[in-house]
Amino acid sequence: MKLQTRISPDSYKSDGFIGRYQKLIKDTVIPYQYTVLCDEAPDTEKSHVVQNFINAGKAVRGEKTDSGFYGMVFQDSDAAKWIEAAAYSLADFPDPKLEETVDSLIEKIADAQDTDGYLNTYFTIKDKDKRWTNLLEGHELYCSGHMMEAACAYYEVTGKNTLLDVILKNAEHIYNHFIVNKNEGYPGHPEIELALMKMYRCTGNKHCLELAEHFINVRGVNAEFYRQEFEKRDWTVWGNNANDGDYQQSGKPVRQQTDATGHSVRAVYLYTGMADLASETEDTELFEACKTLWNSITQKRMYITGGIGSTVIGEAFSVDYDLPNDTAYAETCASIGLMFFASRMLENEINGEYADVMEKAFYNTVLAGMQLDGKSFFYVNPLEVIPGISGVSPTHRHDLTQRPKWYACACCPPNAARLISSLGQYAYGENDSTAFCHLFASGSVSFRNGMKLICETDYPYDFTVTYKIEKGGKLAVRIPAWSKDFTVEINGTSVSSEVQNGYIYLSAADNDIIKLTFDGTPYYVYGSAKVPELCGKTAVCRGPLVYCFEGTDNDNDVLSVSLRRNGKITVQEYDNTLLSGTVKLSIEGTRREDSDVLYSCVAPAEKDVILTAVPYYTWGNRGENQMRVWLNEIR
Repeated sequence: MKLQTRISPDSYKSDGFIGRYQKLIKDTVIPYQYTVLCDEAPDTEKSHVVQNFINAGKAVRGEKTDSGFYGMVFQDSDAAKWIEAAAYSLADFPDPKLEETVDSLIEKIADAQDTDGYLNTYFTIKDKDKRWTNLLEGHELYCSGHMMEAACAYYEVTGKNTLLDVILKNAEHIYNHFIVNKNEGYPGHPEIELALMKMYRCTGNKHCLELAEHFINVRGVNAEFYRQEFEKRDWTVWGNNANDGDYQQSGKPVRQQTDATGHSVRAVYLYTGMADLASETEDTELFEACKTLWNSITQKRMYITGGIGSTVIGEAFSVDYDLPNDTAYAETCASIGLMFFASRMLENEINGEYADVMEKAFYNTVLAGMQLDGKSFFYVNPLEVIPGISGVSPTHRHDLTQRPKWYACACCPPNAARLISSLGQYAYGENDSTAFCHLFASGSVSFRNGMKLICETDYPYDFTVTYKIEKGGKLAVRIPAWSKDFTVEINGTSVSSEVQNGYIYLSAADNDIIKLTFDGTPYYVYGSAKVPELCGKTAVCRGPLVYCFEGTDNDNDVLSVSLRRNGKITVQEYDNTLLSGTVKLSIEGTRREDSDVLYSCVAPAEKDVILTAVPYYTWGNRGENQMRVWLNEIR
């Protein structure tokens, strides 16, 4: 039984910090990304996504294509995520011209669908005879999953069902292949599981629910499936190791898996589908497996920024407490997937821990994945960069000092756009009796249970959150774990409220004004001694924001500085001219004098300094320079 569900896409109208980001997505990111998909953006990695659909349509009709297929095997998913982002944006910012552009793209996608419902440009154009023969690497189910998510979002916002009809036909094709015809297999890249759950709720089609259950339940039952599949074919896409069940999250049935392993994005997409299915079907055993995997990630394999997947080798989780700062992978998509997982866990269990992690991932890694102007993107999110080493050394080549405009593998940019555009669905939830406020997002919210409110806040830089209740009901508000204390006022009168699993529960009448004030005092964070990289190091946070130290603010050198144990932290005034509006912290520290020799027997001199820190999500927006999240600490 679902404890709460997400609100519908058009129930939240944004304002404030989140609203500014959503407007950036609407005004800049969505138009820019569409020019990329059409290969019209100058000095940018070629995409060819739209042309792939045009060429696939010609291939379906038996016509000669002009340029064949170009790009990654999962190139179709970039279009799907762009449509999803556009749909959520349209809910907040109606735009007939954008809607017309989306409709035109959907026509091309529909034209590319084969008569039997199959939809994938790579195999339609390039390798029609190889369909469904390489589930490990082919990404056919992954692309279908993203198109399902896009179809649901666009239908829910606009009421238009062209893409939904296309993808329902595709879902029936998949159902026939795996359920009716009993072909063995499960997705090499999980994603369709969570998408099928969306399709089931959107359409009521029970085949979608049955397919989601099937892919989750059969995964890892035959742990040798990918090896057996590999032995039947003489071709490969990536050269993936078909014997590595841990990497594919297929070494054991999902209910027996205890550690988050393998490709981090695939893992959290799978866990999201599992948690969603557990909630829908009241599968307590499956939910317990999800909790075990959640704890594996958040207690042993997650960065302070909410980044996950510490190694470039396979874009993967490695082992417990292996969290290097300078070679971190921490893919933007992985933190987006972690937010998905947290959101579905909240539907099984109202526990503030899930929303705390969702907030951490969003305000730090997800936002850091996009330049403040919306035109450049990080795929990888390190916690330390040193020009001359980062992006240059063979061991650090993946950790860039500046965001590129686009990627050949461009999963992250449209993923960030769709997540930011749909944030209301993660910030708020509901059930028949209660409205839940998981994240603090300024704007107006209408719940299906009848409750309506307006949230006013300058969060994450101010820590007062005011709810103006237009239509009353029961309200549950998360109390962040980082806030040492808090106050609640209803209509100007202080009230006490017990925290239950991270939430307070309030009865709100029509026209009530509820004000919460959290503790905005900056605080130090100390990593576990089990993490080798963090021994003797300290980080600084304020509210949900992790702060970092850039050379630009610290004499172009953050390698020789240390923090004073319990040193004074001064919060500077909000500066709307700095980094699109931010708050700096001034912190007591020391700087050691550098030596001209590689090693010296003379102890270096040190001097007291005041260090400057900025929010991690803003780093890399002022040119190439050093950056560190964790600094050494001295007494």
